[in-house]
Amino acid sequence: MQAEEKLQELQIELPPAPKAIGVYKPVVIQGDLCYTSGHGPLKNDGTLITGVVGKDATQEEGYQAARQTGLAILASLKKELGSLNHVKRVVKVFGMVQCTADFNQQPAVINGCSELFRDIFGADLGVGARSAVGMNALPVGMMVEIEAIFEIDRQ
Repeated sequence: MQAEEKLQELQIELPPAPKAIGVYKPVVIQGDLCYTSGHGPLKNDGTLITGVVGKDATQEEGYQAARQTGLAILASLKKELGSLNHVKRVVKVFGMVQCTADFNQQPAVINGCSELFRDIFGADLGVGARSAVGMNALPVGMMVEIEAIFEIDRQ
């Protein structure tokens, strides 16, 4: 099943594709690789999920923020590519979690994005290499920031 069909089957609604809030492009394509800039947990109403995991938010709330960030990444990909069916595979995910110094479950938080990509693109092609790290601050207080690299086929 292709990604667009999978979105419909899972009844997933993408938020609006985020606009750059600085001097960068949300998506850059080089050859058959598509790089996304750091995305945050953009909700359908255009607001961001903010807060610090381990202080203002639980691990589960961080997981949901990471999932929402994955949806924002998919929205940017769809805007740039026209269809998520052009994504061949997830190559790399780099996730940053705004958290307290003693919180050490960043991988469990970033699973919110990784599991979303797996569910959309499949257990093999939807899972790539990954890093998950903690940060003491992220732009505009967002709880999670994630960037990713995808292999694409524009045919």
